[in-house]
Amino acid sequence: MATVTLRDIIKVYGDFVAIKGIDLDIEDGTFVVLVGPSGCGKSTLLRMIAGLETISHGELKIGEKLVNDLPSRERGIAMVFQSYALYPHMSVKDNLGFGLKISGVKKPEIERRRNEAAAMLGLDPYMDRRPSQLSGGQRQRVAIGRAMVRDPEVFLFDEPLSNLDAKLRNQTRVEIKKLQRQLGATVVFVTHDQVEAMTLADKIVVLNDGRVAQIGTPLEVFERPANQFVATFMGAPSMNLIPAVVGDGGSIKAGGIDIAIPADRFHLPAPGTAVSLGIRPEDIVPEGHGTRPELGADFTGPVEFAEMLGDQSLLFTSLGGTEVVARMQHPRAIETGEQLQFRIDGARVHLFDADTQNSLLR
Repeated sequence: MATVTLRDIIKVYGDFVAIKGIDLDIEDGTFVVLVGPSGCGKSTLLRMIAGLETISHGELKIGEKLVNDLPSRERGIAMVFQSYALYPHMSVKDNLGFGLKISGVKKPEIERRRNEAAAMLGLDPYMDRRPSQLSGGQRQRVAIGRAMVRDPEVFLFDEPLSNLDAKLRNQTRVEIKKLQRQLGATVVFVTHDQVEAMTLADKIVVLNDGRVAQIGTPLEVFERPANQFVATFMGAPSMNLIPAVVGDGGSIKAGGIDIAIPADRFHLPAPGTAVSLGIRPEDIVPEGHGTRPELGADFTGPVEFAEMLGDQSLLFTSLGGTEVVARMQHPRAIETGEQLQFRIDGARVHLFDADTQNSLLR
C-alpha cells in the first residue's frame, strides 16, 4: 500500500474554481473519508487522484511518485464506482478477471487472485452468474473484488453505497471496513452521508465549497467542530444554533435564559459580545427522560412536532423564537402543543464567533 500526498491542489473549469487549494496527507493503510454536501468538490478531488480529471495546479504524489501527468493505469490505484460499472454480458468470474487479462497477467495468477477475492467477499456461489442475476449488494461486492484483484496501492470509492437500501448499506459498510482492516489497505472513500463517514473513517476530511473545512478523527470532528459549518453538517439531526450574548461570570444569555457554562473551555470575548450557541439534540434533556445535567439551564416550551424513531423521539420546540430539536430517550406519546421542561447541558455547549463562525473552544 502507499501514502497519498496532495499539495495546493486546484481544479479550474473555465471561470469556475471547483477545488481551491487543498493540502492533504493520507498515511499508508489509513481509511480516509471525504465528506461534504453536494457540489463541495469531493468527487472531483477523488477523480483527480484517480487520473480521471486533470490537475490545474499543485502536486499529487502516490508513494514517492509524482503522478500529475500519469494515466490512471500507471498510478497503482483501483476505483469502485457508485454504478458498479460491471460488464453485463460477463459472468462474475469473468468480471473479476477481465482487467488482469487485458493487462497481460498470466492465467494461473489471474486464477489465484480471483479465487482469493471471491473467498474473501463470499462470491464463490455466484461465479457463474451475470450481474443481472445478482442483488445490489452482491454486485457491489463484485465491483470491490474487481478492484482487489488488481492489488492496488490505493483503493478509491466514489459513493459506492448510495444505490443500496438502508439495511444493505449498513451491512456493506461493515464488510468494507472489515475488508480494509484485513488487507491493511489505503482507502479514499467519498460520501455525502455523514453517518457513513463517522462509522468508516480513521480520518475524516470535511469539504465545503472546494476547500477543507476540517480534518480529524470522527470523534474530533464531532466533539470539536472547527466552525459552524462542520458543527451543523456532522451529526443527525443537526446541531441547534441559537443567537446568544456573552454574560458575566461564566454564563451565556440565549433565548431569554442564562446558561451556566465551563468558561475555561472557551476563548470568551468580552461580556455583551454576540456569539452563536450550539447544542446537539442529545444534550437538551426533556424532564424525566435522561440524566439531568448539573451545569446548564432549564426552559419550558411547547412540543410543536414529535418524530418517533422507535427507541427515541425527536421533539421540536422553540427557545426565544428559535426552533430547537431535543432527543427524548425511552419515548412516550406526546401531544402537539404539550408543554415540557427541558434542561440544556451547559457542559456540552459549543460557542462560535458571530462574524467568522469559527469555534471559540480552547
